[in-house]
Amino acid sequence: MNPGLIVAGVLVLLVFLLLFNAIKVVREYQRLVVFRLGRVIGTKGPGLVFLIPFVDKATTVDLREFFLEIPRQDSITKDNAPIAVDFITFYKVMDPTMTVVQVGNFAGAAQALASTTLRAVIGDIPLDDVLAKRDEINHLLRAKLDEVTERWGVKVTNVEIREIIPPAGVQEAMTRQMSAERTRRAVVTEAEGAKQAAITVAEGNKASAVLNAEGSKTAAILTAEGERQAAILRAEGFALALQKIFETAQGVDQKTMTLQYFDALKQIAGSPSSKVVVPMELAGLAAGVAAFVNADGGSKT
Repeated sequence: MNPGLIVAGVLVLLVFLLLFNAIKVVREYQRLVVFRLGRVIGTKGPGLVFLIPFVDKATTVDLREFFLEIPRQDSITKDNAPIAVDFITFYKVMDPTMTVVQVGNFAGAAQALASTTLRAVIGDIPLDDVLAKRDEINHLLRAKLDEVTERWGVKVTNVEIREIIPPAGVQEAMTRQMSAERTRRAVVTEAEGAKQAAITVAEGNKASAVLNAEGSKTAAILTAEGERQAAILRAEGFALALQKIFETAQGVDQKTMTLQYFDALKQIAGSPSSKVVVPMELAGLAAGVAAFVNADGGSKT
C-alpha cells in the first residue's frame, strides 16, 4: 500500500475534524459561551460561529422559557396548621455568561431555593389567607426567587401554586362551613323573595285602594252633580207652576172664588172630624153670597 496515500488520508481526516470543531451553527434561541484557554471571551450566535480548534471551548445555552416543577412540600402556617403545597416556576435565561459561570446546576439549585422560600413564605401567613390568597402568594414567591436567581442571570417569570392540601380536620370544617354558607344564602334568598312578594302585594293593594277611592270620589261627584241638576230642575218646575198658578189666579173673578170657597167648606164639613170650622170672614162671606144670589136672580128676571 502506498504510504503517501495513507498520509494524505490522515491529513484529510484531521482537516475534517478541525473544521468540524471550528465551525458551529447556532440556532436563533441559542447562544454559545466561548472560553479561550479557560477564560470567558463572551457569547456568540446565532448563525455561523468560527472557533479556534483546541483553543476555544463553547458551552451552549438555551434562551427559551422553561418550567420547573417543585414537588409537594410540607409547610407550617403562621397559626401552626400543617399543609402540603406544590407549585411550578417558570424561568428564562437573560445572561448566558452568568448562567454558565455563576451556577453549576441551575435546576437543582432552583428547586432547593424554591422549597426553602416556600416554607418561609407560608410560615408568615395564616391558614385562611393561604387558602384564599393564592395570587398574592404567587407574586411573593416570584419576587423572592427572582432576588436570588438574578445573580445567576436567570429571570423567574411566573410562579403558579397548583395544589394546597390542608389537614383532614380543616377540610371537614371547611365542608361544614361551606354547607352552612349555602344554607344561609338559601334562607336569605327565600326571605328576599318573600319580602319582594309582600311588597308587590302591598303595592297592588295600595293601587287598588287608590283606584277604588278615585272611583268612589268620581261616583260621589257624579251623584252630587245629578242631585244638583235634579234639584235645579225641580225648582224650575215649581217656579213655573207657581207662575202658572199666579197667572191663572189673575184671571179668576169674585164669583169663581166664592164657589171655590163654598166647595172647600163642603169638603171640610163632610170630614169625620168633630171640630167646627167658623170662617173669620163670615160677614164678608154672607155679603158675597147675597150679591151672588141677587146677581143670579136678576139674570133670571
